[in-house]
Amino acid sequence: MKELESGTSRMAEAFEEWSVAQQLQPKAEDFPFDLDWTLSSTVALRALVPPDAFTAQILGTLRIGHGAVIGQDLVATIGYLVTEAEQVWLQTGAGKVVAAHPLGVDMATGFGLVKALGPLDVPALEIGDSRQVLVGDKVIVGGGGRVSRSVAARLVGREEFAGYWEYVLDEALFTAPSHPMWSGAPVIGPTGKLVGIGSLQMQQQLPGGKVAPLNMSVPIDLLPPILPALMAGGHDLPRRPWLGLLSEEISGRVVIVGATKNGPADRADLGEGDIVLAVAGEEVTSLAEFYHAVWALGPPGVTVPLTLAREGDVFQVEVKSKDRASFLKKPRMH
Repeated sequence: MKELESGTSRMAEAFEEWSVAQQLQPKAEDFPFDLDWTLSSTVALRALVPPDAFTAQILGTLRIGHGAVIGQDLVATIGYLVTEAEQVWLQTGAGKVVAAHPLGVDMATGFGLVKALGPLDVPALEIGDSRQVLVGDKVIVGGGGRVSRSVAARLVGREEFAGYWEYVLDEALFTAPSHPMWSGAPVIGPTGKLVGIGSLQMQQQLPGGKVAPLNMSVPIDLLPPILPALMAGGHDLPRRPWLGLLSEEISGRVVIVGATKNGPADRADLGEGDIVLAVAGEEVTSLAEFYHAVWALGPPGVTVPLTLAREGDVFQVEVKSKDRASFLKKPRMH
């Protein structure tokens, strides 16, 4: 117990004081619900990952973000914050710091679920329906349990998103202006319900050629169907075949820009500059088409036939897929 109290003290000191620009902060008169009470359901999150973790080089060993309290000391966040984490700490808006344990991460949606190991003493956010939020509606991208750490934004778009790391959302949420600490930031809809969890910062094209940052968030509608499996540790979540590729969509072609060391694609000698023309004989011209074609072949372990172009040559290669989760460190039980 003394060790835990000492760790809590050190982590409390590690949570820095910060706030977003005042002009970005939400105002009580703009929303039909108790702003302070609702935002008290958001928490700051810090996770420590061992240096030898599979994701340490890409995502770092100290990960900082947010989460939304959705139940009895249950916190929904974005999965990459807590993937392979051996220590997780949560801080409420009142400054209370509580140790936590990552229950599970879903690779398909990107959600992560954390269990606080002590009472957070904050209310839970009600899970809403992101489909009822219209483009142009006011939302709040919350953070750290306080108005001063939250951004008044609008839903500016909802469309398919494909990520270079073998990830697709059929309909992601896009909000602006951007929250400066978007990872795991809860998106709260016009009625005060949770409608999304922040994942990325991206750029939007403005008139006149200017660009401005916006946030991409995962719709909360994807969480309830997998919540029981996440609460049970995530072992029963559906698995997809994984190639270990980093790819970009360039001028209607899928171009490989990298391969995870010792991953399936790396072992098959796929690398930067290779162009994916087809999967199992079916042409692919976008990241989403590529990933869906791979996933349709079967579970992890299935052999994926690819047609590639390299320096003017077109050839066939077979890649034996893996389960991405098998490369990751498992959470340590507290």
